[in-house]
Amino acid sequence: MHPTSSPDPTALENPASPLAAQINRPNSELKNTLFIIAGVISAAFGLKSFLLSSHFIDGGVTGVSMLLAAAFRLPLSILILVINLPFIALGYNQLGRRFAVRSALGIGGLALVLAVVPFPDVTHDLLLTAVFGGVFIGAGIGLAMRGGAVLDGTEIAALLVSRFLVLLKVSDLILILNVVIFGVAVLVLGTEPALYSMLTYFAAARVLEFVLNGIEQYTGVTIVSEYSDAVRKVITEKLGRGVTMYQGKSGYGKRGELGLARDIVFTVVTRLELPALRAAVQEVDPRAFIVQYRIDDAQGGIIKKRALH
Repeated sequence: MHPTSSPDPTALENPASPLAAQINRPNSELKNTLFIIAGVISAAFGLKSFLLSSHFIDGGVTGVSMLLAAAFRLPLSILILVINLPFIALGYNQLGRRFAVRSALGIGGLALVLAVVPFPDVTHDLLLTAVFGGVFIGAGIGLAMRGGAVLDGTEIAALLVSRFLVLLKVSDLILILNVVIFGVAVLVLGTEPALYSMLTYFAAARVLEFVLNGIEQYTGVTIVSEYSDAVRKVITEKLGRGVTMYQGKSGYGKRGELGLARDIVFTVVTRLELPALRAAVQEVDPRAFIVQYRIDDAQGGIIKKRALH
């Protein structure tokens, strides 16, 4: 539905990836099932209560299904099932039986709910339709992924195709697919519905990211400083965070240093704690070199803030 906002599809085959972690995490099947059911209901609500009445579409395989349903007057529920399930079957060996079965049941459940469950048409306002349709669809896919399944086969399709087109990354293939989908939507639905559909896609992407990562999305921070031990102490003693120290050497700095030994500090914080971390480091060393980057998932170590006394 909106694959660019989900973890990189190459992560489906990476045991350390967030999606792989969801698939392999020893959660109870009941919990996974509840996540998938909630995801199916949310996605179906977004589609039937918002998008379909206004002739908007989403991205990915679901968007293709909606375009075909609009162009040829075919049942959307049948198209979602028919177009998605072959990708699940093709990816069976790549993703594992458990993931394939969960995804098949999730997609089948989405098709069933779309076919038999009546949802109210919430609003006729086009902007509200585009935004909130995307919100419910993004939340639905995110919940299903937290249950170890997907409701759209786009990621799987791009992963399989990328094995044959080595010059293109999976993310490039997904982008190309969605450009084509929304380009065709201009011809089939008209310019205005296609533009609103893009807004739906972006809203869904943001909500999916929030559902998967939450407000406590982790950020990895690497700090290079002449006062690395003081930086370590302020992070561990003032902020209550764990750190990892590793050795490095200076390459070429502003002052022309070359080959000087440095202890490099690495820590993981939430994005809400990031301003406090940067301020604390700047107090110790205003010239510290700080690099930060998003971490999709983390476990072990001191991830949660320790109580300080």
